[in-house]
Amino acid sequence: MPSVPDLPDVVLWSIPAFVLLTVLEMVSYRLHPEEPGSPVAGYEAKDAATSVTMGLGSLFFDALWKVPVVAVYAAVYELTPLRVPVEWWTLPLMLLAQDFLYYWSHRGHHVIRILWACHVVHHSSRKFNLTTALRQPWTSVTSWPFYLPLVACGVHPAAVAFCSSANLVYQFWIHTERIGKLPRPVEHVFNTPSHHRVHHASQGGYLDRNFGGILIVWDRLFGSFAPEAEPCVYGLTKNIDTYNPLRVATHEYVAIARDLRAARDWRERAGRLFRGPGWQPAPAGAARTAGGGAGPTGPGPSAA
Repeated sequence: MPSVPDLPDVVLWSIPAFVLLTVLEMVSYRLHPEEPGSPVAGYEAKDAATSVTMGLGSLFFDALWKVPVVAVYAAVYELTPLRVPVEWWTLPLMLLAQDFLYYWSHRGHHVIRILWACHVVHHSSRKFNLTTALRQPWTSVTSWPFYLPLVACGVHPAAVAFCSSANLVYQFWIHTERIGKLPRPVEHVFNTPSHHRVHHASQGGYLDRNFGGILIVWDRLFGSFAPEAEPCVYGLTKNIDTYNPLRVATHEYVAIARDLRAARDWRERAGRLFRGPGWQPAPAGAARTAGGGAGPTGPGPSAA
């Protein structure tokens, strides 16, 4: 592989800003607490500690998953005859392409249960603040196939990693209730705290909406956008009621294993893995429809 492009570690450089902004947000709740009965979620010590622990754990596990992923990316990069230089004018195009693929990765992690088992960690908090951004999964190895097209088109794996990190860093600041709606042109193009509050909400009208990373235009183009209207209720449609990091990281995998053991046949097992998180098989002996198929219950996502 050619020499690795000299790109900064944006996550590492952003850590001081993460800490400072989180402290400032915590202080803001101390100095200007919400009125009793306010729908604003605010902070809770145990919840914030769990989010930070999940974030620290993800750094360790991501380092482990990186080894096989880098090996696959390197092999694909060597096989493709295409090469995209890392220049000042190509980086914005790479970021745009990565954000487009992130949209589909994020959407896939909501509508395919085995992928949701990874992503559900990020939605498991009933609070919505800057520590929620740190609540990251420990099994993020499920995301790498979505970015193979970039590598196959000749983008260096290090540039893909840089774009992914930049996307992640951007999304830190949108996990807050302290910022209202921004000017309309910004809200129309970019992912903002208002859009991301909708994404983390558990109401029916807000479920599976606003998947964008940096840009919200993908949601507008592909029919998954919803504006913020009513106050958001955060968390899962069936909350897990635990602050144990291990349970937070694994609870959906445990639920999948339980459903697979109880499944009647391989068709149901496939549905439990690859259909939506709320999918249920048709009851045994259910009447067949006029078209001849036993209509399964439609998928009902288990979180925002």
